[in-house]
Amino acid sequence: MTKLNLKVSLSALGLLLCSGAILAQQKADFGKREFESNCASCHGVTGKGGGPTVEFLRRSPPDLTVLSKNNQGVFPINRLYDVIDGANVPSHGTRDMPIWGQVYRIKDAEYFGDVAYDPAAMVRTRILLLLEYIHRLQVR
Repeated sequence: MTKLNLKVSLSALGLLLCSGAILAQQKADFGKREFESNCASCHGVTGKGGGPTVEFLRRSPPDLTVLSKNNQGVFPINRLYDVIDGANVPSHGTRDMPIWGQVYRIKDAEYFGDVAYDPAAMVRTRILLLLEYIHRLQVR
């Protein structure tokens, strides 16, 4: 191998390693992204409430950081899933929180259009990513 080829190869290897390190640092956090785009306006970026739209709500949104604490140390994933999805929540008067399962179905249908996809799996994935992020917000 010539010196020029060796230098080019080493330079390419260096760039590859650097780009891999940069990508690893910029790992996507889809649950956090989902929370920030759909929940933080009411629950605040920390999940404690006090988001910018809270003054327009009939009731203050709950503090999402103490859900486990308020449930004897167990994260209430099934109950939260049902509340977010909205499909299994009985009618209970006014509902300030959107029925995200329905919103996700509509947004996904608009996004995918004629492309074959599994709507139930897409909604389930988005909700589970969101729940995983909310679980990370719990005070220990």
